[in-house]
Formats: sequence, C-alpha cells, structure tokens
Amino acid sequence: MADKSFLDWPFFEPRHKELALALDDWAGKELVNVDHGDTDSACRDLVTMMGQDGWLRHSGAEGDEVLDVRTLCLIRETLARHDGLADFAFAMQGLGTGAISLFGTDEQKAEWLPKTRSGQAISAFALTEPQSGSDVANSTMTAKADGNGYVLDGRKTWISNGGIADVYTVFARTGEAPGAKGLSAFIVPADTPGLKVEERLEVMAPHPLATLHFDGVKLPGSALLGEAGRGFAIAMSVLDVFRSTVAAAALGFARRALDEALARVTSRQVQGAPLSELQMVQGHIADMALDVDAAALLVYRAAWTKDSGAPRVTREAAMAKLFATDQAQKVIDKAVQLHGGDGVRNGEAVERLYREIRALRIYEGASDVQRVVIARQTLGAMG
Repeated sequence: MADKSFLDWPFFEPRHKELALALDDWAGKELVNVDHGDTDSACRDLVTMMGQDGWLRHSGAEGDEVLDVRTLCLIRETLARHDGLADFAFAMQGLGTGAISLFGTDEQKAEWLPKTRSGQAISAFALTEPQSGSDVANSTMTAKADGNGYVLDGRKTWISNGGIADVYTVFARTGEAPGAKGLSAFIVPADTPGLKVEERLEVMAPHPLATLHFDGVKLPGSALLGEAGRGFAIAMSVLDVFRSTVAAAALGFARRALDEALARVTSRQVQGAPLSELQMVQGHIADMALDVDAAALLVYRAAWTKDSGAPRVTREAAMAKLFATDQAQKVIDKAVQLHGGDGVRNGEAVERLYREIRALRIYEGASDVQRVVIARQTLGAMG
C-alpha cells in the first residue's frame, strides 16, 4: 500500500484527499481488468471507462470552471502508480484539449469538451515536428490564409494518440512575425480531408504515437484557437499547466517502485534473514523514500502555486519535472537492482516501470531543457 500521509499536507483541501482515495479504490478494482495486448484498443477502452465513471471530467474546464492542477497531478500520480497506460490516456485528454479549455471560444468548448470529458472523443496535442522538438519557434508547418479560413501543410511527429485521436490541437506558422511570434493554434478534427497518419511509431513502453502529414488541410476560420500569431504563447501556457502533471506521473511510478521494493526486501530471505536487515539495502530504501518525498514536495508546490493564482509557474514546474523524472529513474533502477534477476524478467512490475519512466525525461521538455529554463528564470530574478 502506497504512502498516503502526503494527502494531509497543507497543499491540499479535503476534496483533494477524498478524490485521491476514491480514485485509488477505483483503480485497484477496474484497471486490473484492462487487456494491454492491443495498445490502441486498450487506450480506447481506458478513455471510455474513465469517461463513463466520471474521472475525465477533471481533464478539461467548461463554463466558469478552471483547471485545478492539484487535481490533475493527484489523478496522474494515482493512475501511474496503478497503470502507466491509464495515466497516458487521462493525460492526453487533458493536454489535447488544454488549449481549448484555456483559450477556446464558448462555441469551441461546447463542441469538444463534453465529448472528451465523457470519453466519447479522444484528443491529441500536435506540436513537435521532425526538425523542431524542443525548439518550438523553429516550426515550419504552415497555415496559409484562404478566404475566411486556412490551409495547413506540413508534418507533425511523436504525436501521442496519433492515429486514434478524434481531434487534434495543431500549431502551425501563420507568419505574423518571424520565429515564435508567427505561430497559431487550430482545432483539427481527425476526419478532415488531407490529414493522414504517415507512420506509427513503436517505442519500448507501448503507446499510440504517430507522424501526421497535413496535405492541403482546409479549415474554417472558426478552427483558429485564440488570436492569430499567439500560438507559441498558447502552447507554453498549456505546457505550463501540464508540465507539473508529468512530474506527478513520474512520482506515481516512483511510489510503485518503492512499494515493490519494500515488498521484495521484507519477504526475500538471504542467509536466513530478510534482505531488509542488510544495512546496504536499508541505505537504498532510505534514498528511495527521500527521493519520493522530495519529488512530491516539488510537484505539489508547483500545483498549489498555480492553483493559488500565479499567472505562470515556469520555474516551479520546470524544477518539479526535472527532479521528479530524474529521481524516479533512480528509484526504479534501485528497485530493479533489489529484485535481482526477477527485476529484468518480462512482465514484472519493476521491469515495466523501468521501460515506462524513460520517456518522461524527454517529452514535454527534456531534462536538459528544464535546466536551461531554471537557470534563465533564476538569473532573470536577479534583474
């Protein structure tokens, strides 16, 4: 049983603890029955389940609602601890429609958020291009004005939910200014003529990923999200919210690894005594517990700061993502080591965690990019 004492920290309100405990109970009963044999089908099933049982209503904000980052983080941490693909499915419903929640018109919200929050539609966030990963300002995909609408041409790659999504939030160059100031955001239904799945991408922890080709994709003017030329700011605002949730998912993986390690060292006998009696093993457990708690403090500081009204939490979110993902990698590696040969056996929980954690140090801002962000924010604070 994972530690729940952190739910009594002052970062949270009673409703947060109630939600986390209810989700933990639901996940323990429902997620064990999900068939992961077909990744696409599993993701569709997970979105349907979470939508029907009400968990996806937290992935977007309708009407006067606001995105509660603490809730998003608690959900991702809990789901990740139980099932990495469930965390992925929830996260993409939020990230995929984050720009709609934050910048969409009433009509855009009314068209898509009820569908994604109920699990009737799957969403995706299409930002990365073959030549521009972390360097978003270098995007070359174009959206040319065409009467009252736009025509999109170009490619997006490493798109989560690519190939199974019903709607994509897409960023393209409209050319109002060079670099970051010439990008705009668009809502693109998956069945729009000219949008094709060019390649499905296979990775070591299976997730639906694809390269998308936009070939003369015609959109009405109503597909524009926010103002033309503000796409970069929209993308950064969305990532500013959801970057902390990536850290929360890493925290969930780390908690599961610590739980698995504790079960192993207290049950495994060496020379007539449990592994847990060895001082070196105790040292590993202490380091793991320290890393988990330190990561949790950074994650929920960032989430609480955003929920408390801070317009941006760039520094706090970057610190949380960098530390939580890097330390989760170390915690999971220790858990694998403590399992011995079983730690690398296919199908073992720690083996699965070892494959799942690695991508989190890359997507939504690689670890080295977060170091640059933190350094710039810190130096900038000196005036």
